[in-house]
Amino acid sequence: MPDAVQPSTQADSVAALPWWHGASIYQIYPRSFLDSNGDGIGDLKGITQRLDHVAALNVDAIWLSPFFTSPMQDFGYDVSDYRGVDPIFGTLDDFDALVARAHALGLRIIIDQVWSHTSDQHAWFGESRQNRRNDKADWYVWADPKPDGTPPSNWQSVFGGPAWTWDARRQQYYLHNFLTSQPDLNLHNPAVQEAILGVARFWLERGVDGFRIDAINFAMHDPQLRDNPPASGNHKRTRPFDFQNRIHNMSHPDIPLFLERVAGVMNLYPDRFTVAEVGGDNAIAEMHEFTAGNRRLNSAYGFNFLYAEQLDARTVADALAEWPDTPGTGWPSWAFSNHDAPRAASRWHGGHDHDDYARLIMLLLVALRGNIFLYYGEELGLTQAEIGFDDLQDPEAIANWPLTLGRDGARTPMPWVAAAPGAGFSTGKPWLPLGADHAARAVDVQRDDPGSMLHWTQMLMALRRSQPALRHGNVEVAVAQGNTLVLCRSWAGQRLVCAFNLGAEPCAVDLPACTILAQHGGATPSLLPAYSGLIARCA
Repeated sequence: MPDAVQPSTQADSVAALPWWHGASIYQIYPRSFLDSNGDGIGDLKGITQRLDHVAALNVDAIWLSPFFTSPMQDFGYDVSDYRGVDPIFGTLDDFDALVARAHALGLRIIIDQVWSHTSDQHAWFGESRQNRRNDKADWYVWADPKPDGTPPSNWQSVFGGPAWTWDARRQQYYLHNFLTSQPDLNLHNPAVQEAILGVARFWLERGVDGFRIDAINFAMHDPQLRDNPPASGNHKRTRPFDFQNRIHNMSHPDIPLFLERVAGVMNLYPDRFTVAEVGGDNAIAEMHEFTAGNRRLNSAYGFNFLYAEQLDARTVADALAEWPDTPGTGWPSWAFSNHDAPRAASRWHGGHDHDDYARLIMLLLVALRGNIFLYYGEELGLTQAEIGFDDLQDPEAIANWPLTLGRDGARTPMPWVAAAPGAGFSTGKPWLPLGADHAARAVDVQRDDPGSMLHWTQMLMALRRSQPALRHGNVEVAVAQGNTLVLCRSWAGQRLVCAFNLGAEPCAVDLPACTILAQHGGATPSLLPAYSGLIARCA
């Protein structure tokens, strides 16, 4: 694997690695970034207008959440045309212009690919459901009912209720692991695999630099349709989905073989990148399978931090330990926040000052071994917004209210100009309300304040880019006790120490002689005050 290569000099070692190795990737949720036409929904032209802001963050790439043609029952993760841009976001020409501008600024473009399911409005499903004899009859997962008319298995949907819906035309049930309007593709079918690979080629030919592959461990099911056993343990259960050990509706052992076909296509296009989203009870084993060797995906990320209710040293150490620097082991990616999880600083600050805590965890994020994802608004320290029931858009939140508060609070519009209507996001009514304190954190306010979270983020991303040990290096967990965390990062003769106090009580440390490169909260080589940290170069 690339991370095992250790040439004699730092310059040689960096040159030997692909661009994505240790990259910082900025996630944009297109609906919420910038609305260019006043309809209240962000769009591709809006993103293009603000690419200078992204480039100034010193990140390497942008991940765009779905902008494809869709009825928007799940806000683009229900695709009705894999090769089209939904009119609310613009046109293919707008996408091409975005890619061209990003590349001119030195930014790579990664787009979502949703291959486990489509919308029920997709032409493929429209043909498949007509009868059992058409050319696409086996492109989705269809099954006869049990003799009593009930669904063929006990599988449950992520969004609540059975994962099977009856279709009167075929007199069969179809599988949907998510919404009823998101029928599962039958990726066991070679023709479906070919169609999906054709989609990948289409976007690669348009110049995209890689794919973030959504829910890939849902891509194949157990053809025998065996029931899932009950879940054991006392974990939190808010949906029927949580009551099962989900071993048959997902995580089929043939998924890695399909990913090898994906890698075969990617290898035809130089310098491209693939990262998988993998959740579930067996996520780490699957991430290792999906990224093993050089024949599958480049990277994967799970939910170690995204769903963690608290952050302490052991949580970080355990996550890093799951990705040892050994031959054949893949390269990890990490996110503290994204469109599916509450914003991390709001989730973790535990009563400490939110903004101070946001600075601390940004310092921690840049110190991790692997790729890092920065979610739009994290550079501003955006808080998790409170969204009332009447304003909810997220189907999961609506279906499971109030036990599942949903994802809308992390998807609110980006504030650009504090004094402008809608904080400069739109001249119309935004599709979601802005957070109550978000206008005060707008880009124009922070851009003029050298002590702002925005400037702190720009500095840290530049530091990570300039230090090979941070971006590419090995990691050793020197201390992980309570809230005290000390990491040692090394690469081609460079050695850095990264020390953090994630709690409210000061802690003494004994760090080697070092030159501090970044420091927060008064941290020194001998003392870490409450909620403080530093990154330093060892002598």
